[in-house]
Amino acid sequence: MSAFRSGSVGFVGRPNTGKSSLLNRLVGQKLAIVSPREQTTRHLLTGILNTADCQIAFIDSPGFQTRHRNLLNRSLNRRAGEVARDVDVAAFVLEALRLDGADRAALARVPAGHPVVAVVNKVDLVRPAARLLPFLQRLAQEREFAAIVPVSAATGRNLPELLRVLREQLPEGPAHYPAEQLTDRDERFFAAELLREKIFRLLGEELPYRCDVIVDSFREEGRLRRIEATLWVERDSHKPIVLGKGGAMLKRLSTDARKDMEGLYGGKVFLQVWVKVKRNWTEDARTLRELGYA
Repeated sequence: MSAFRSGSVGFVGRPNTGKSSLLNRLVGQKLAIVSPREQTTRHLLTGILNTADCQIAFIDSPGFQTRHRNLLNRSLNRRAGEVARDVDVAAFVLEALRLDGADRAALARVPAGHPVVAVVNKVDLVRPAARLLPFLQRLAQEREFAAIVPVSAATGRNLPELLRVLREQLPEGPAHYPAEQLTDRDERFFAAELLREKIFRLLGEELPYRCDVIVDSFREEGRLRRIEATLWVERDSHKPIVLGKGGAMLKRLSTDARKDMEGLYGGKVFLQVWVKVKRNWTEDARTLRELGYA
């Protein structure tokens, strides 16, 4: 019988390569919020997978930013670098057929000699499939990877092989978390994240990057959760966009988030959301600490 293995695997890479989708698919539940936009992931999130012969703590991290330079993004880049350095295994996630300067900058955050598994995502989109092999050969020249594994987070393709490869890289030893624990985050955290996900999905091009959410109050009354939250924007001109005509946009954001919360918590949710202007919060160290970024 093989020895039990346990450790941490950190997803690293540039934005929008599918790191959060991979975590959700591997642990079998939506924990990380997902949208087509960059910077949807801002916080570190651990999802825990238990099998008969291993426990893997998958850590989702912000995509490494090369374009945005405000204090918020510098903080996110620092966290991404800490994950790349501190985990047992770095899972470098990139898109099939795409390897550019942003990918290489993210890969460079992983210290030399640290175990790295290259996870080539979105292979289901490669047509014809024969185009993938030359790309994998080029990728192998970038660094000495422990393995290169083509996968699809969307379809689940080759994820069992990815788990096998990652397990082999983990140290032998006992589990670090109780078998029933799925994540390191509490319900209050997910309330803010689910509301922020709707901002990224429903609002315009730039506005989501200037918005964030803080949960002011979270109370449990039996199976009912009463949640009060504030949606912060940077400028006075942002507020009417978030509210929408007659408050329609805010109502839609809140309703969609509430439905997701009820599905996650398994009970009714009463959600109240306010919109407030917090000028230049992305450059304010005190506000970033309050939001958990510093």
